[in-house]
Amino acid sequence: MSGIYFHIPFCKQACHYCNFHFSTSLKHKTAVLEAMKKELRHFADQGWQDPINTLYFGGGTPSILSVSEIESFVGQVAELFDLDPAAEITLEANPDDLTADKMQELVRSPVNRLSVGIQSFSAEELRWMNRAHNPTQALESLEATARLFPNYSLDLIYGIPGSSMRQWADNLEQALQFKPPHISAYALTVEPRTALSSFIAKGLSGDVDEGAAQEQFEHLVQTLTMAGYDHYEISNFAQPGFYSRNNSAYWQGETYLGIGPAAHSFDGKKRWWNPSNNSLYIRALDKGEIATEFEVLTPRDRYNEAVMTGLRSRWGVSLKKIAEEFGEVYKAYLLQQAAPYLRDQFLFLDSETLYTSGKGKFLADGIASDLFMINLK
Repeated sequence: MSGIYFHIPFCKQACHYCNFHFSTSLKHKTAVLEAMKKELRHFADQGWQDPINTLYFGGGTPSILSVSEIESFVGQVAELFDLDPAAEITLEANPDDLTADKMQELVRSPVNRLSVGIQSFSAEELRWMNRAHNPTQALESLEATARLFPNYSLDLIYGIPGSSMRQWADNLEQALQFKPPHISAYALTVEPRTALSSFIAKGLSGDVDEGAAQEQFEHLVQTLTMAGYDHYEISNFAQPGFYSRNNSAYWQGETYLGIGPAAHSFDGKKRWWNPSNNSLYIRALDKGEIATEFEVLTPRDRYNEAVMTGLRSRWGVSLKKIAEEFGEVYKAYLLQQAAPYLRDQFLFLDSETLYTSGKGKFLADGIASDLFMINLK
């Protein structure tokens, strides 16, 4: 199985923390969407054979598109590829876009899953992030989504400088009032060349407090676990039966196509990506070219990715699979590097699979980097 990710590179305004590729001008929107359709046709002509079982509209702000524009992409995929009739089709949406009319159109469309970018229910935090919506819109959008979509997710952000544990607990309590099938909660990170990094450098904002972020993460895990959610990846929680099929495919190494400016693709052996520039992307597709950079993954690269994604998820890292795919030397290296973390109970072994423990989850990325293969080719 495979998935297709559509990167819609447009937003109403720039969130202070975001470093994804987007434009706040819709001047080239039509040209970008037409170029994306040309890119889809290119991969169909090249014989991409994997059955498609997930479509994901991300960005940017994909809910800025009309429903007819979204339907046009889904129709083209159905025409060109082997699209599973029961495919998960997710649209990321901002609360301010989910008007009553838009929701009714979406219900009648092929979209069967929404991912609503709430981030916070606090007016102060939303202003700090420069989000386009307010708390009332957040609540109204979730009320409509919960009523109309059996399968949906909401996003939250923790670790905001100056935000208290009480405010984070309030955000979780308000989210849980809707009993969402899926919750994604991300630690705020300070990315280069963002407004937030500039504010911190100028002393206009406090920096992220890692200790406070870890406390909020631990409260998140405890609260959602007690509420019956499976913590199936560091940032993702779901009620049984509602794991994101799109995201799960990434963590389990399945193939996917990325369509649009800045989108990444993976065929199991190599990864490639489009330029993070709308004009360059349009011009390339106008000339019948795919303006991508790529890298062929070595066994070492694929091993490192397997360790990273495995430790972040509930599926862990199978020692048997490591030995079968990469050789016994990789398995021995993994166990050697993992030994201190096993001893200190940040990791544990169960049925020949390596997992992060409760206290190791927040540190999973750092632990994984210590298990990476550095010297062997």
